[in-house]
Amino acid sequence: MQIADIQNNSTVLVGTYRTEKAQQDWILGIKPVRQEILYNVRFNQDIFAARNGGITSLSKPDFVLLYDYHDLKKTGHLFECLSQSVVSEDEMRFMQYPEPNGSYVVYRLGEEVDSDFIDIETVINEQIAREPNHIEGAPFLISIEDVRRLIKPEAIVKLSATCEKRDVIRFIDLFAGIGGIRCGLEQAIRERGFEPVCVFTSEIKPYAVRVLHDNHPAETITGDITKVETKDIPDFDILCAGFPCQAFSSAGKRKGFADTRGTMFFEVERILRDKQPLGFILENVEGLVNHDGGRTLQVIVEHLSELNYRFTYRVLNSRFFGVPQERKRIYIVGTRNDAPDLDNFPVVQSTLADVLEEGLPTEHSQFINNLLAHYNVEELYGKSIKDKRGGDTNIHSWDLGLKGEISQAEKELLECLMRERRKKQWAEEIGIDWMDGMPLTTAQISTFYHNPDLQQMLDHLSALGYVKYEHPKKLIRSVDARGNQSTYREPDPTKPMGYNIVAGKLSFPISKVLSPEEVAPTLVAMDMQKLYVGDNGGLRKLSLREGLRLCGYPDNIVFNVSESEGFDLLGNTVVVPVIKAVAGRLLETLNY
Repeated sequence: MQIADIQNNSTVLVGTYRTEKAQQDWILGIKPVRQEILYNVRFNQDIFAARNGGITSLSKPDFVLLYDYHDLKKTGHLFECLSQSVVSEDEMRFMQYPEPNGSYVVYRLGEEVDSDFIDIETVINEQIAREPNHIEGAPFLISIEDVRRLIKPEAIVKLSATCEKRDVIRFIDLFAGIGGIRCGLEQAIRERGFEPVCVFTSEIKPYAVRVLHDNHPAETITGDITKVETKDIPDFDILCAGFPCQAFSSAGKRKGFADTRGTMFFEVERILRDKQPLGFILENVEGLVNHDGGRTLQVIVEHLSELNYRFTYRVLNSRFFGVPQERKRIYIVGTRNDAPDLDNFPVVQSTLADVLEEGLPTEHSQFINNLLAHYNVEELYGKSIKDKRGGDTNIHSWDLGLKGEISQAEKELLECLMRERRKKQWAEEIGIDWMDGMPLTTAQISTFYHNPDLQQMLDHLSALGYVKYEHPKKLIRSVDARGNQSTYREPDPTKPMGYNIVAGKLSFPISKVLSPEEVAPTLVAMDMQKLYVGDNGGLRKLSLREGLRLCGYPDNIVFNVSESEGFDLLGNTVVVPVIKAVAGRLLETLNY
């Protein structure tokens, strides 16, 4: 950028650095090694701000003009200001800033502006003339016109020229969550000897933003991407986006593009079209593949193809990438030239025992005490607790007598009804579209369960709440104004009432006790708090650290959130080792 190209109304923050405190090396990312150029000013919010020589304004300047505190005869160096954030003393220490004291405003700087000699000595003298009480070395604001007036026709060596040039791969992280795609991509980039630099991050969930800030304190996290113009996004090489999945997820209502969250893909398309990066990594739930009969995925494929990208998409399961979690996700990865190969990844497997902590406090409740009165902890391993399925791996409410004790014959009736109510023959006989669990009449039940007291047994089970007497539910299909289809069920009063299991996998405080010798089911935000493990002869929930490990995060990630916030974030995050593997294939295709 040439100084003559800068708009006349641009603001400039004039700031100094002290070479004896190694501030210049820190600013330029020489020591510690960092690709970004950062400048910091003490943030003073009290009435003694002027005396402390800091800054009270959080209004971002357009440019920052740096000068050497000990030599005003040297030229000033003008940098574009990309973003700013307030950083605590502990965070500055974490960033290895020399001798931090209090909070700072940290400015992330872009490229150094092309300019001749900037007369800093006159800049300072003019500021003193304007403000006689100006504190030596304190930052102050001027206009770009003030800078232009004081340029002398003399060639200079840019301050940034003293930086060691490093091989850098720049990327942006959209719908970032807690930064899982970023984490996997950075690992893949570093393994190839390059320096990863995230130049832009977007996330709107407040507690996800907190996690991002805790782990990347010098960065500004941008909010709603729909309100960001493409021109305000720095140039980059790779776009990462785990665009919202609830619109396509079986855990959601699967409305797809009819859901506002589903339209976020078009923000990805906009940025790809305008910025034309070298490549991209997109991640979403497996449900995207068959959503709306495959039409949703086809729209995405067509739009990416129109941007002249070549890409591959595959559904990959994290359990084969060294993570003990059954988590299938679709990955769409592309470049401008060749489609990356997403087949034949090396298979690495592990079990829950590889990630579990030990010796954590166990829980005590009426439900858990009742459960442990019927089974020991080892007998519970791998067992689901829900009135929805039968089989040896399931414990039902009647096995625990939760709604009242019943006879062995009544338990056998419930097991038979559990199996039979799913058979397609009953949907045909009733005259409805098949669904997983249909109410059956006494006459229908009598065809597979023979007992002269059948009706009395059904009445007793209904009174206790183990079964309910209801109409079958018909399937309703609807189409909105944009042609998007959605479905739902509602009772059909024209059909005879029947008996159905009072079902629901989330109807109990515990949905499953995980076995340390197996892999965990897919972590879903809605039911993570009901997944339990054995510890010290008792039961407890999965810890947040265990949840992070089940998604492949390193143990050094800072995760200072509540349990409910943490479970929500983990239920929606990516699996880091899968991202690393996929990113590796992308980098290979890009010849890195």
